[in-house]
Amino acid sequence: MKKIIAFTLCAFASAAVFATLPPLSPEAQEAANLAKAKTAYGDKVGAYKLCLAQNKVADQYRVPGTAAPAACTAPPPFVPPVAAAQAAPAAPTAAK
Repeated sequence: MKKIIAFTLCAFASAAVFATLPPLSPEAQEAANLAKAKTAYGDKVGAYKLCLAQNKVADQYRVPGTAAPAACTAPPPFVPPVAAAQAAPAAPTAAK
């Protein structure tokens, strides 16, 4: 019973700490977006390598005369996300 009470108190204390965090600065937000994009790209590369490995194993057990496994498509090279400020430069206004 004491463990349950201690766990509950720790859960509420940690929830209170996370609830009071300030918003991220633009630099930190950009770094978080870059990390998110790198993780997503890593997942794509991992899926491609898994597909290659599965096709290799499937080729070993394939009966002659049956269709070959589907071809794997390689992910494009990694392109880091562009910051919103750099992507849309301010357009000059014409004064008449």
